[in-house]
Amino acid sequence: MTRREFLEKCASAGLALGVAPLFGSVRTVENVLGSMVGATGLSNTEAWYYEAAGGGKVKCTLCPNYCVLQKGERGDCRVRENVGGKLYTRVYGYTARVRGDAMEKGPFFHYLPGTSSVALGTVGCNLSCLYCQNWQFAQIRPEDLNPPAQYLPPASLVSQAKKYGRPTITFTYSEPIIAIEYVVETARLAHQNGLKVLVKTGAYVNPEPMKILCKAVDAVNIDFKAYSSSFYQNVCGGTLNPVLDAIKTARKYAPWLELTYMVVPGKNDSVSQFRQGCQWIKQNIGRDVPLHVSRFFPAYRLRNLEATPIDKLRELRKAAYNEGLQYVYLGNLQGDPGESTYCPKCGIKMIKRIGYHVQLLGINPNTGKCTCCGIKIPGKWA
Repeated sequence: MTRREFLEKCASAGLALGVAPLFGSVRTVENVLGSMVGATGLSNTEAWYYEAAGGGKVKCTLCPNYCVLQKGERGDCRVRENVGGKLYTRVYGYTARVRGDAMEKGPFFHYLPGTSSVALGTVGCNLSCLYCQNWQFAQIRPEDLNPPAQYLPPASLVSQAKKYGRPTITFTYSEPIIAIEYVVETARLAHQNGLKVLVKTGAYVNPEPMKILCKAVDAVNIDFKAYSSSFYQNVCGGTLNPVLDAIKTARKYAPWLELTYMVVPGKNDSVSQFRQGCQWIKQNIGRDVPLHVSRFFPAYRLRNLEATPIDKLRELRKAAYNEGLQYVYLGNLQGDPGESTYCPKCGIKMIKRIGYHVQLLGINPNTGKCTCCGIKIPGKWA
């Protein structure tokens, strides 16, 4: 039997298991949620992670910005405010966007593929990326949002996810870290009701809150923006090392981890620098953490740039494989073979993806094993 015949036989075996397309189209939940959200406004919930700084000032210890705030001032994130000598979060339970999203949009490719999630984001972010994809609400104050943020506390959010049959809730779009109180308390309630909670984050956060977040949720996707201190400083308004530490924390404490690397032309698309980042991944968190190499489209303050050339994306994906990473995907490139999952041992296409359309071909979702060679693929498949 030739290798090709062997792979075709294995693929047929996967289909014989009754594996079928799991996902067609995602029905938005924005309208159905609109019927139950409460009043608009600002949260008055006391924040976690701060300390008194004398003279009525407070020091926020959530992220490496360590904002020291006078009464009435807010941090760089725009949502954590000194009120009478205490730090308050202005976004607890208040959402800027809520909708039904494919799990693959996360992107989460090794976590319940083909399902859909209640995805939401608040206003605000503690980074200021020049290419922010959701700058309309991530880079503003809550009171400047139009239409205003809607109130969706944890109990209501969990109730709606159950009502519409979503197995997961995903905090995404903006930065979940700056709403950590909302995320963690939602996760606790979700778990009591049999639901999972996922987070898409830039992970610019201090070690202790990152540990608490990772232990509270079920999966984390971290934007690994570049293996470059200057990129973080000049393009994102942050620093690299806290993110590297957060990635290692997530690997240790989060049940599941994936990474996303958005390729910005002329900014973080150096092949040599990317290879160094892949080496760091392999050495510090392992070869089997999925890496999504995502296409950039002009946005916010980098509208003058072109979209990432497709050849560049494929070049970087090949470089990641050459460095030993086992699961490397291309994002924002619908229909490319790089969207699909391949067995690192026998090479069979295990999961076929075309955008958000998913078909399991060569993986048994009950065991997570390749139907050809039997190797176990890391992730949560059912």
